[in-house]
Amino acid sequence: MTSELHDEGVVGAATEEFLDSLELDYDFRGSDFSDFGTHALDLIYVRTGGTEGIFSRLLSDILERTYDQHPQRAISRHELKPLYLLTSGKSNSLAASMEILSYLKQRNMKGEIIHGSAEYIKERIAMLQKVSKAKKELNHSKLGVIGEPSDWLISSSADYLTVRERSGIELIDIPMSELLREIEATADFDLKMKTSSKKMKENLPGAGKIMMALKTLVNRHGLEGLTLRCFDLLTAVKNTGCLALAHLNAEGYVAGCEGDIPAMLSMRIIRALTGISGFQANPSSINPETGEMVLAHCTIPLNMVERYELDTHFESGIGVAIRGYMKEGPVTIFKVSGDLQRYFVAEGELIANEAKPDLCRTQQVIRLNDKSQANYFLTNPIGNHHIVVLGKYKKLIDDFFK
Repeated sequence: MTSELHDEGVVGAATEEFLDSLELDYDFRGSDFSDFGTHALDLIYVRTGGTEGIFSRLLSDILERTYDQHPQRAISRHELKPLYLLTSGKSNSLAASMEILSYLKQRNMKGEIIHGSAEYIKERIAMLQKVSKAKKELNHSKLGVIGEPSDWLISSSADYLTVRERSGIELIDIPMSELLREIEATADFDLKMKTSSKKMKENLPGAGKIMMALKTLVNRHGLEGLTLRCFDLLTAVKNTGCLALAHLNAEGYVAGCEGDIPAMLSMRIIRALTGISGFQANPSSINPETGEMVLAHCTIPLNMVERYELDTHFESGIGVAIRGYMKEGPVTIFKVSGDLQRYFVAEGELIANEAKPDLCRTQQVIRLNDKSQANYFLTNPIGNHHIVVLGKYKKLIDDFFK
């Protein structure tokens, strides 16, 4: 946006110098906003002052196009994408951007001025681009709920319509009977995993059979991920889904346990934001004085571990489970609620992997960077399962939900 009072030659030279300093891969659209909002990230470059009136007229066009894109339901202004105002600060552009942002806030709309050093602007745009790409990826994503949430997950269901409206993710119910039929019709499959245990070797083909049956359902329903009411398999086929889920996650799908829908949604969001797998686990013990906690589960994505051992499923002593050893270092713990309105995120350090006999097989000792966050688990948790991911992603997740 450029005021007609400013000389285009001067402004154009300043524009080129400023944008070149950011070292971005971008398309410069000039004053053509006809396809605004259709890209992974759209920035409004406020080149000069005196552009506030131009923006107020432009905003009407943007809102009209947005409402036209959602004819199936009314959308409120607080649901609209934030509008990002990029400015160099030259020619009174920062002052104009502040007036524009104030105008947006008065109308209950989200926005932000992107201004500062070239390094800050580059980092901020890179973060916003990750968030925008993730939201675009999640839109029209399909996730399967095979069976129902396990009976003990009394707070871990989801409002399917709300999830779709807020994220674009479609949740599809698939009856457990459909999976059991596929398992019965599938031949044993050798997963070729290393183990010296005779019992594990005997159970591996059956675990591979479950994996191949799940892949059939993934392809049939066009799924990008699933959560499985896995304990039903213990009685139905005398085996577990632990290895199947470990392999599926490593292959790029989202695969969660116990029919926990919020945990699956959390894993899908993490993958969209970072491109990496998440470990669904139970907090087993917490020291609120030190911020140290143990998280455990009987499966973990195979692409998250440096090495693994095979063992039986903890509670039942049946089938094949994984004791995975993840690299020590920075981690992020994350969970979102089933209506996507509340989330928890904390960064910490994985300080040890354990192998105690009285816990689920993969066991991680994590120390939270902010020990006060341990109180969340004891006073206001979002269910029991939480997602552990390698690396520091709190700021990225916070930006996603903003």
